[in-house]
Amino acid sequence: MTGMRGLSVFISDIRNCQNKELERLRIDKELGNIRTCFKNEKVLTPYKKKKYVWKMLYIHLLGYDVDFGHMEAVSLISAPKYPEKQVGYIVTSCLLNENNDFLRLAINTVRNDIIGRNETFQCLALTLVGNIGGREFAESLAPDVQKLLISSSCRPLVRKKAALCLLRLFRKNPDVVNVDGWADRMAQLLDERDLGVLTSSTSLLVALVSNNHEAYWSCLPKCVKILERLARNQDVPQEYTYYGIPSPWLQVKTMRALQYFPTIEDPSTRRSLFEVLQRILMGTDVVKNVNKNNASHAVLFEALSLVMHLDAEKEMMSQCVALLGKFISVREPNIRYLGLENMTRMLMVTDVQDIIKKHQAQIITSLKDPDISIRRRALDLLFGMCDVTNAKDIVEELLQYLSSAEFAMREELSLKAAILAEKFAPDLSWYVDVILQLIDKAGDFVSDDIWFRVVQFVTNNQDLQPYAAAKTREYLEKPAIHETMVKVSAYILGEYGHLLAGRPGCSPREMFSIIHEKLPTVSASTIPILLSTYAKILLHTQPPDLELQNQIWAIFKKYESCIDVEIQQRAVEYFELSKKGAALADVLAEMPKFPERQSSLIKKAEDAEDTADQSAIKLRAQQQPSNALVLAAPQPVNGTPPPVKVPSMSGSVDHDSAAQSHSQPNGTLSKVEPQPPSPDLLSDLLGPLAIEAPPGSLPTDERGGSTGAGGVPDVVDGAAIVPVGEQMHTVEPIGNIAERFHALCLKDSGVMYEDPYIQIGVKAEWQGHHGRLVLFLGNKNTSPLTSVQARILPPVHLKMELSPVPETIPPRAQVQCPLEVINIRPSRDVAVLDFSYKFATHMVNVKLRLPAVLNKFLQPIQLTTEEFFPQWRSLSGPPLKLQEVLRGVRPLPLPEMVNLFNSFRVSICPGLDPNPNNLVASTTFYSESTRAMLCLVRIETDPSDRTQLRMTVASGDPTLTFELKEYIKEQLITIPTGPRATPPSPLAPAAGAVAQPSSPAVAADDPGALLAGLL
Repeated sequence: MTGMRGLSVFISDIRNCQNKELERLRIDKELGNIRTCFKNEKVLTPYKKKKYVWKMLYIHLLGYDVDFGHMEAVSLISAPKYPEKQVGYIVTSCLLNENNDFLRLAINTVRNDIIGRNETFQCLALTLVGNIGGREFAESLAPDVQKLLISSSCRPLVRKKAALCLLRLFRKNPDVVNVDGWADRMAQLLDERDLGVLTSSTSLLVALVSNNHEAYWSCLPKCVKILERLARNQDVPQEYTYYGIPSPWLQVKTMRALQYFPTIEDPSTRRSLFEVLQRILMGTDVVKNVNKNNASHAVLFEALSLVMHLDAEKEMMSQCVALLGKFISVREPNIRYLGLENMTRMLMVTDVQDIIKKHQAQIITSLKDPDISIRRRALDLLFGMCDVTNAKDIVEELLQYLSSAEFAMREELSLKAAILAEKFAPDLSWYVDVILQLIDKAGDFVSDDIWFRVVQFVTNNQDLQPYAAAKTREYLEKPAIHETMVKVSAYILGEYGHLLAGRPGCSPREMFSIIHEKLPTVSASTIPILLSTYAKILLHTQPPDLELQNQIWAIFKKYESCIDVEIQQRAVEYFELSKKGAALADVLAEMPKFPERQSSLIKKAEDAEDTADQSAIKLRAQQQPSNALVLAAPQPVNGTPPPVKVPSMSGSVDHDSAAQSHSQPNGTLSKVEPQPPSPDLLSDLLGPLAIEAPPGSLPTDERGGSTGAGGVPDVVDGAAIVPVGEQMHTVEPIGNIAERFHALCLKDSGVMYEDPYIQIGVKAEWQGHHGRLVLFLGNKNTSPLTSVQARILPPVHLKMELSPVPETIPPRAQVQCPLEVINIRPSRDVAVLDFSYKFATHMVNVKLRLPAVLNKFLQPIQLTTEEFFPQWRSLSGPPLKLQEVLRGVRPLPLPEMVNLFNSFRVSICPGLDPNPNNLVASTTFYSESTRAMLCLVRIETDPSDRTQLRMTVASGDPTLTFELKEYIKEQLITIPTGPRATPPSPLAPAAGAVAQPSSPAVAADDPGALLAGLL
């Protein structure tokens, strides 16, 4: 590009553009100029063609479509001089893919360059073929590339590129390499002395043996010799030595190739390889230089993988474990992570577990590491190394860690502790103790499968039944226990409580009393278990206790009219059976033993297995914000919340709603598949200028503007300026439109939009599911605004009616336009105001989100304990009660979080949750479909990590529950907080009123004073 002044000027012009629109105009102008020049071939000199093709490449790299000029780029490949040929090869490989028809025109030219004598042209051609690949290139050029690779007359530079080019062709089309004729040649390539050619050839070998190792046995001893040469640093040039390590890249590739061969039969080859591996293990240590560490550890960990693959002697395995033990004790977190991960892999090797146990204390220390990735790997390692000898210590450590572990790990911790307790319990009473401690410390994270399993063990082991009954009786003494503990205790005491007869506090009346105390605190799913327990207590009360019988009968009578069919049926049947005496004994006989089968917990743990890479990908996906706008409005089906939302309050795609679990009629949860994105996703919703959608991407409205589903425009919070005649003008909004919108979502009055010509304010009143907004349109100039048009594009859940808008706004005047709103059903979709006006010769169009959002139809309400908990218990499970762990939350102190909830009309109810780190809140939602619907919220925060919390939302309508949960989630994660404005003063000027010019200071958020100080 040296000497191309026009190209340099063009690049400077692009870099000096103030905004994206100016850049687009400059690029369009340049593309038009290039297109014109390409049509006039008489004046198109090789120099100009080269310059224009470079410009096309630069425009392409900026992300703009270049849909012409491909033929000119391809034609440069056949140019006789290097500068033109270089441009042709580079631009063709960047602009065209393997399916482009123009490439067929270049195949002969590329082949001529490959088989020619000019090494520079050969390298250019090989680079093009390697970058593009494709079947046609592979079929036509692979034999010539192979000849270059094995040619002794070619320089190493060409042969390196030939090896990498052949590797690319093989990956795309494995049949281009004939195994029968190529295996011996591959072995000859491994004798190469040039390390560059050898490294490239080894990359090719790794691909070949991964596809078919049987054909390449002759390469195995050659690979061992390469390792010996590198380990002894024999004939290794200085340029291939990295921080004193001879070609670490070649060492890693060679050892990886060896891992595709199942065994090494030859004793001398095996002995030589183990000597090399021993040298690597002995010579690797942690140093201060990060680059040297990275290189040496890459070689070391590949060597460890090879040692495990070859099933080396126990002495070498012990040496490997000792080395990893050093790694997990260093301060560098990356090295600790690799040490734990590789030690976990070594558990698959026989006779190594006892050696790893020596490092158990250090592994347990890693369980408390600040880095969650290291904690996860430590947990995996502890789980894998556990056996009968150390199960007690490991499970006790997991139980202690459970109380301080973060939400993201508690469920996995609970599951693995339960599995270890079951598999390696020294006695069954210890197993019962562990599971009960688990439920007591982490009840919310203990799945039903865990307490089902302990019930199976107790039922199938008669000697265990009195002990289990006594332990559960002890836990019931606690003033506050988790509902899962109530379930397991009630079940076991119902079945085996009579075995405690004669012990203090274990009479039927005392056991009934202590169980019945928990009834008001449990949900509807637990009540059937308690009713069964009451019936069994009656059964085992001998002689009959009439007072106790009357108490239990009163409970049965109470629930005979319960709306829950399961509770109602049990209450009716138990009441009738208890009157028949012997019939009750037959029906409520002791449960038979469960058939022996594999624990469902183990399968669940396998399903929940998660690698470090998958965890990182999930975490990035949850924390990555998006400015895209999905223009679709799927309706709820059978009361199930829609999986994908249209523009929400944050103006972003709702990532999690696409994967939200929804309740099915049978009570199971299923995943809703994410919907494909809309073809016209916008790259920047908050910018001041409109972004043009691709032609034909969406239908157009009567103004020619692109619209989405339901008539919602595909550009919001931005102004589109339409040229009149030959003029093009840009209008920059004053202030951030999105920030103004978010502020109006939390208050009822303020400025919604402003530019040099007009100011649009809003003042709103809300009552129940009705709302009334007044739009204030203020002309800021001494000339009238003409052709004024405004229309509302409402979502389907709102009825909106806007009064007529005058076509002309007089100079320095303000007009008012009332807007009536009725909320039909819960939704986070946002209405859009499509507003346009003409000033002089400029037509301005702006599309703005209106603050008629979900929280406007909320009314805060304070509930007492007696009012809150019965409602909370009656809403049991999805879809009426939804729970989600949120990560990436803005770290807010609890007082600020309380203020945030109050700002969007959700009232905090103090004192309902005994945990000071939790918040309980309530509000009432109004709509035509739900009328007044009570909504309950619980927020559980983690004091050690304010960036995550667990949220539970409940209401009597599944769609409302889903929408409110997602709305609160947006507030906590997506939308930034700002200063809370005080309520503005009432409206002052009437329509068309003119204020005095001597008012420099105004309340900017008061629509009644919008023009004060300006007119």
